[in-house]
Amino acid sequence: MCLNTFGKEERIRCRGDFIRISREGIRFHTEHFGVSICPNRLSRLRLGITVGKRVGIAVERNRLKRLIREFFRQNKEELLSSSDFVITAKEGAAKLNFWQVSEELKGILKKR
Repeated sequence: MCLNTFGKEERIRCRGDFIRISREGIRFHTEHFGVSICPNRLSRLRLGITVGKRVGIAVERNRLKRLIREFFRQNKEELLSSSDFVITAKEGAAKLNFWQVSEELKGILKKR
């Protein structure tokens, strides 16, 4: 696994995986994000992102997803290996810049 990329094998794409993680995972919350962390049987980290229509228009939602993926890509080495992360954006998250997103999500990772 190259630390500077975010490949297909690191993405959670199946609905069943999202449901499993939300049921079995440990949840953390901030003002703009909810994060569920669940161990997996794989030897790699995986990330799933959920951004609903309440967050903003499509352009804002897509930008926020790019920011979250970039945060994940830059901080992979600090995260638990063999874990699944699902990050759910809340209302107001679309107004954040990259540094604000990073600070909020780093705060959650320090709690775990």
